[in-house]
Amino acid sequence: MCCTGTCSLTAVPKISDLIHKNGWYIRVVFVTNNCQNTMWYKTKLTDNLGIQYPIIQGPFGGGPSSVKLLSTVSNAGGLGSFGAYGLTPQQIIDLDKELKASTDKPYAINLWVSENDERLKSYSSAAYEMLLQKFKPYFDELGVPLPQMPTQFGKNFEEQFEALLKAKPPVFSFVYGIPSKEILADCKKAGIKTAGAATTVDEAVALEEAGVDAIVATGFEAGGHRVSFLRDAEDSLTGIFALIPQVADKVKIPFVAAGGIADGRGIAAALTLGASGVQIGTAFLACEESNATTVHREALFSSEAKYTTLTKAFSGRLARGIRSRLSEDMKPFENEMAPFPMQSIFLRSLREAAIAQNKSGFVTFWSGQAAPIIKHKKAGELFSSLVEETSEIFNHR
Repeated sequence: MCCTGTCSLTAVPKISDLIHKNGWYIRVVFVTNNCQNTMWYKTKLTDNLGIQYPIIQGPFGGGPSSVKLLSTVSNAGGLGSFGAYGLTPQQIIDLDKELKASTDKPYAINLWVSENDERLKSYSSAAYEMLLQKFKPYFDELGVPLPQMPTQFGKNFEEQFEALLKAKPPVFSFVYGIPSKEILADCKKAGIKTAGAATTVDEAVALEEAGVDAIVATGFEAGGHRVSFLRDAEDSLTGIFALIPQVADKVKIPFVAAGGIADGRGIAAALTLGASGVQIGTAFLACEESNATTVHREALFSSEAKYTTLTKAFSGRLARGIRSRLSEDMKPFENEMAPFPMQSIFLRSLREAAIAQNKSGFVTFWSGQAAPIIKHKKAGELFSSLVEETSEIFNHR
């Protein structure tokens, strides 16, 4: 009996199945079950996180995350995620209450371990003046005054984590490093599963050795920031389908593949190569349930979405988005950008004016390389399609 109780019987005769006996040839027919439910979705990841399907919705820092998107994915059997990088501790506690009210299934809250670049400590006013001169033509074009040198930077990771620990979400995912042993121990004691992002095999091994529950292996095709932490992001640009088998050979804990995956073909390929699941960002970002701006979502379905680039121009850290006038103009000056998050804060007024004036060339629309193949605008339809397409591929095998 197969897993659904409805199987077809398929004969598989081979030349080698012909056996000579007493002058007669007897054909030996082997019968196999062509089961309509391959159970591809039962993996180490689903067992570990308590989810039905090994599909994680990528977390979006900086605003595009939404409770509606997270709950849609979690309620469908995946793992919805919320990027809480920009939230205060109290906002994290309030957010978690809202999430618990929207779903009784597992979900993840994501934080950035490294919230400031190290070189921020030594960044000089002279360097900032040079940055002002570099960007002055763009501020002048949009009629925006040049901003003063920022002095307040982001949120404190440790304070954010304390709030997260009080909230006790089912899963704590993180990027840009590995939390301290004490933090990981606190999570284990509280029953919070942990998942860290890696862009190289070495980072995946480091995460496993630290004791996390799962790894998100992120290929250079992924949209948004390159979350490398052992080496520079520019030196950590392995493609996802080269990265998966390498990680599979080196770690034993569940890991998911992220980057360049937006349909069932990508899921099936990732699972075949050794991943226990996938994390999908851009395809969910394009859905109306996300908190991305309308113009951002429209850009992901445009012909320009096939042209993405890695740039530091908008935040000071390497990130992938749809190419724009500013990203192209700044290519020769990538190493002259201010450290993160000063660069992002510096450009805030320019970004707001550009959006108000419909000048998309001055903003970035984060996007992965798989954007040209996305086709769904509703998260529920996208999730159903991912499951159906993957099931069809494995059934045909």
